Amino acid sequence: MIAHKSLKIIVTFTLALALLPLNAFAKADPQAKESKDEFNPTDMILHHIGDSHGWHFFGEGDSSFTLPLPVILLTEDGLVTFMSSKFHHDTEGEYVVEADGGRFVNYHEDIYRLDEGAERLKFNEDHVAINASKPWDFSITKNVAAIFLTVILMLIFFFGLAGHHRKNKNAPAGFNNILETLVLFVRDEIARPQIGDKKYMKFMPFLLTVFFFIWITNLLGLLPGAANVTGNIAVTVSLGLFTLALILINGNRDFWQHTLWMPGIPTFVKPILAIVEVLGLIIKPVALMIRLFANITAGHIIILSLIGLIFILESAGVAGISVPFALFITILELLVAFLQAFIFTMLSALFIGMAVAEHEHH
Repeated sequence: MIAHKSLKIIVTFTLALALLPLNAFAKADPQAKESKDEFNPTDMILHHIGDSHGWHFFGEGDSSFTLPLPVILLTEDGLVTFMSSKFHHDTEGEYVVEADGGRFVNYHEDIYRLDEGAERLKFNEDHVAINASKPWDFSITKNVAAIFLTVILMLIFFFGLAGHHRKNKNAPAGFNNILETLVLFVRDEIARPQIGDKKYMKFMPFLLTVFFFIWITNLLGLLPGAANVTGNIAVTVSLGLFTLALILINGNRDFWQHTLWMPGIPTFVKPILAIVEVLGLIIKPVALMIRLFANITAGHIIILSLIGLIFILESAGVAGISVPFALFITILELLVAFLQAFIFTMLSALFIGMAVAEHEHH
């Protein structure tokens, strides 16, 4: 609920700024107010940037084109599976799916199991379901399917590049040449300067995986109907935790000594500095995940807000301005897609390099 209210504020503020220079294009239509009330830009944006149990591409209602995905639920009676198409595009908890002796509803992509005898989902004043429970949801959602797609593309790309080098000693051409250039870029401009010549190769698999995973998912996220993978906080938290795990596992004796009991510092100050250093150790991956999440989500919100102006003001003049601006932001997002992958990988390498650096004590 807090995230929903925050997004409402962001969208409202963005639309207010964008509307200031466009008031002259608005129609003086007495029915415009009714149309505006029908179109909710916040719901539209939340729908496009949020996760879902089906992969919606275009259309509305029964005429929409949606790729059904497996719904996998763990209830107290065992595992329940069915396809998301059984919900018939229902997100208000109205349509009930009966599977394996249970009755399930989809309310804004949260799946509930109705209690025995309940006909439809009901909530109390605190918006807590009073006649249903939430099973453990292990479904293949849109974001998960997009992650699988990214992984498949990465395997195809790099098995192809590895196969070329096994068969030929010549430099690769075409797309393989681009891949090899990026691999060398990560090695020579990120890993080696930040970690050092002695230890950088140990972390190259992780850095290459993170760089290409973020970059490819960011690019796929710009396609119409695509999933907003790196705009999902759960994904960025996972990436940040991987970096934190590598720091904790590979931190050498000097690193832990300078973190927990710094040499050359008065003894009474050391406990205070140790607390600060430990907090800094935790904040590092938090900064990584928030930076990636915020930048990618903000880009999608701005683009969708600009497109939403067309339906709010119902004016061809607005479309003539908002569409070019949205196109400009989309082109800018191509740069942001690469830049965010580079920054995340660079900072991860920097933090790992700090953990494995060897200090000379005199």
